[in-house]
Amino acid sequence: MSCCAKPPAKAPAPAVRYDPCRGEAAWAAGDSEQADEARERLELWPLDEYNAVLLNEVHPRGYTASDSAPHEEYDLVVIGAGAGGLVSSKQAARRGAKSCMISEHLAGGDCLNVGCVPSKALIRCARAIHEVRRAGEFGVKLPEGVKVEVDFPAIMQRMRRLRAKIAPADAHTGTRATGAHVFQGRGVFTSPNTVAVNGATLKFKKAVIATGGRAAVPDIPGLKDAPYVTNAQLFNLEALPPRMVVLGAGVIALEMAQTFASFGTQVTVVQRSAKLFASKGGDAEAGDLIQSILTEEGVAFKLGVATKEVATLRKQDASNPFPLLRVTLAAGDAVEALECECLLVATGRTANVENLGLAAANIEGSTPDGVAIDDRARSTNPNVYAVGDCAAGVPRMTHVAGEMAKVVVNNALFDDEWAVSSLVIPSVMYTEPEYATVGHASKEAAEKAGVAVDVYKSSLEHNDRAILESDNRGFVKILCKAGTDEVVGATVV
Repeated sequence: MSCCAKPPAKAPAPAVRYDPCRGEAAWAAGDSEQADEARERLELWPLDEYNAVLLNEVHPRGYTASDSAPHEEYDLVVIGAGAGGLVSSKQAARRGAKSCMISEHLAGGDCLNVGCVPSKALIRCARAIHEVRRAGEFGVKLPEGVKVEVDFPAIMQRMRRLRAKIAPADAHTGTRATGAHVFQGRGVFTSPNTVAVNGATLKFKKAVIATGGRAAVPDIPGLKDAPYVTNAQLFNLEALPPRMVVLGAGVIALEMAQTFASFGTQVTVVQRSAKLFASKGGDAEAGDLIQSILTEEGVAFKLGVATKEVATLRKQDASNPFPLLRVTLAAGDAVEALECECLLVATGRTANVENLGLAAANIEGSTPDGVAIDDRARSTNPNVYAVGDCAAGVPRMTHVAGEMAKVVVNNALFDDEWAVSSLVIPSVMYTEPEYATVGHASKEAAEKAGVAVDVYKSSLEHNDRAILESDNRGFVKILCKAGTDEVVGATVV
């Protein structure tokens, strides 16, 4: 296994769509001052032709507001430009409302920029690598002596190219095309019915907080001063780290652990719980199966341990492409130290609700939980709603934000009574095999919620299609309310 240093062949970048509302020159690949601006202010690098296209779509330079004059009063003002913000502002405008969206960072939010899109691009490459290594099993012969090489720069360039191709769906131009106004800046409540942005005050009848969340950083000695990465920086990597330690064992953690192991990185997953998925009420059998498969593929697990300290042994510089860190673990009296060039922190999420002027609008909310809402997604200010990762007590997933936004548009604009609790929310982890749940994921979780269940299981062991795919490990479990045929949960591996 090797990581090629040779620059990958470049595919043409999508054409830049120049925006008449820009007040400055467009983002341009190779501009060193712009590259510094993108890295320091937006945490995005390298500024190549693809990332320039991305930024011109989701954070155009010098853009502050739509060329249309602001309305005297908006039917709906939305703070945030991820899935929740985009759906809220666009759907409201399409239904004839005077709406606007305030985007401070990158439109498209985590999903487009540092979540669903880039991670799935890397996962696809990892799957291709895995299939090449198994090619002989399917009668595909590689020439004698040929060594399979992983070209990590090409993998990352492909991700950036495809992300730029998807970006127009979340661009300011697309939102404005629905009739919504778009402001680029920080929105702050100044009263129960006003928001300030870029020196302007916007009056609203209803508002939505859709500011999302970010990776939570645990209070571990030495961690905050260490050059760790979260999902916000991981997809900026330009070289493959030899060793990676992953703190956490949730979706991001396990997806990227398996992916980077496929690329050739030595990966170790560290978790406080002794079993995968236990802290989230997941199925124990599913956790054991996923762990065993990832272990076969080279991922090491340190479960049931506490992370006691992170030490920075060497910082990244011109002569060292990676930093060097030491992670100290403890389980009882046993202490172990792991060294790595990349420390991925994936221990959960915290809501982005600081410095929004919540108190001025009579809104209760704080980190890490987020804005307190009722079952109609209303905050303690009945004219202000919250959706997605910034809302307290809801699953932190992109599709949840989008569905909550639909609830809010109907409730806020049409005085409907759609309930957040009515949403049936599935979730999927795109490891190989994939792990999906809906409702109560295990008998233990159901019983903890006071629901007695009957569990029905069907294995893939004797499934013809799974056998022919040469991978019949997996199962489906359906949980029904005891003595009935009412489905209350499921787990699929």
